[in-house]
Amino acid sequence: MSIDRTVPAEHGIPLTARVIEVVRRDPTASALDYWNVPWGGERPFPVAPEALAGMTFPSGRPLSPSLRTWLAYDTDLLRRHGWFTAEGAFAPRSLDAIVAAEFGEGWGTEFEPLAGRFPECFLLPGGSDSRRVLAVGEPDAVGEYPVLALDLDDMPYVGLMYPGFDVYLADTAGLVEFDFHTYTALAAHPAHADRMREHAAHFFGGDVCAEWPFGP
Repeated sequence: MSIDRTVPAEHGIPLTARVIEVVRRDPTASALDYWNVPWGGERPFPVAPEALAGMTFPSGRPLSPSLRTWLAYDTDLLRRHGWFTAEGAFAPRSLDAIVAAEFGEGWGTEFEPLAGRFPECFLLPGGSDSRRVLAVGEPDAVGEYPVLALDLDDMPYVGLMYPGFDVYLADTAGLVEFDFHTYTALAAHPAHADRMREHAAHFFGGDVCAEWPFGP
């Protein structure tokens, strides 16, 4: 499949729309190259327009533009990662609850000091020994929420990996190529540094990550 990577950097809805164009060509292809995680099934399962129009997160925060665009296309990938209840409502978890579910209760306990800072999170596909998590909170200037990297290899760690669901999708779909020499490399990327700085101020007191032992 040929992918045009010459288009200038986009954000939000335009970037997400390009991802959807790619996924529509082969919706059952794996989103990851190291695990078989299909984007979806033979046909998509979108949120009905009338339901999507009134959707917010349980906290009352609005959906990001990229997430709203994606849900209008399909819910299958996110449903398989525990985003929704059986009735179709959002089912967020605190960051420590996701860690406990993915790595065990002992590790979850180490992240409990961050529960108040990250109370409304959603698991995303990505990482082999690490995980990707969308953290709902204060949005950036384009209305997006950050995607975090969770890692326990050397010591418990959480950091800003993507400025939003839009850029996460684009990277996962292969529309963009990044050199992730560290999880937080996009903080120095010319197209994404401004948004990453906003999230750093909102979530990490100006830093791009938090390392163990964590504080509130």
